[in-house]
Amino acid sequence: MAKAIRQLEENLHLVDIVFELVDARIPSASRNPEIERLIKDKPHLMILTKSDLADPEQTQNWIKAFKAKGLPAIAVDSKANITTKTVTKIAQSLLAQKLSDEAQKGLKERPIRAITVGIPNVGKSTLLNRLVNKRVAQVGDTPGVTKGQQWLRSSSKLSLLDTPGILWPKFDDEQTGQELALTGAIKEQRFASDDVGLYALHFFRTYYPDTLVDRYKLSEADQELSDVDLLLKLTKQFGMKDDYDRASDRLIQDIRKGKLGRYTLNRMGAVEDD
Repeated sequence: MAKAIRQLEENLHLVDIVFELVDARIPSASRNPEIERLIKDKPHLMILTKSDLADPEQTQNWIKAFKAKGLPAIAVDSKANITTKTVTKIAQSLLAQKLSDEAQKGLKERPIRAITVGIPNVGKSTLLNRLVNKRVAQVGDTPGVTKGQQWLRSSSKLSLLDTPGILWPKFDDEQTGQELALTGAIKEQRFASDDVGLYALHFFRTYYPDTLVDRYKLSEADQELSDVDLLLKLTKQFGMKDDYDRASDRLIQDIRKGKLGRYTLNRMGAVEDD
């Protein structure tokens, strides 16, 4: 992380605006506090990625919450294309004063320079590939795909600097780690599957109980079990005997693949429009 942070610090003065990507399922947990600290007053657009996997009502609540804090925000779908024109127009709006000042000084019109930042596996490469309309950034479904920085030309009006995903070394609380693990930001070797599986069961039982019941055909008696006992029940139901870690892995993968539907782990209450 130290190298990636240093690269970000060295390049911030080169860019006009920061595109900070967060996972729409965990808009809070996927915000690296180090990135927030470094960006400071640099013009800033929040981009909630993977919105097609997240609870749509929660996504709208988060967009309003970010805007209430003075952070413009948009949500993008993992599958649908987002046009370069859309992102460029937003960037131009946020940089209107700077661009106007440059024009008045007689400076030649140039592309807006943006840097994309975010944690591993947040979808930066996927977004960049869409914005430049070709496969230039390697895409993967595991953390750590982007190894270095590279400039990409999106259009005559927008240039993008890609950066590796930056994950901070110590989380504020255990739940943040579980949220990052469940959504795929942390490599499987770095967390205990049963802990994350139990967290997932408790979360879905609290916020999306019907999807859990429908997916695993749970009876009324099953629904009265403790989280631990329900995991044991599912382990046997999966035909895995006493292999609770393997059953937890199955549950985690089902959730990641959308087999339990759309969900948002970081909950945000309704925010009033201005």
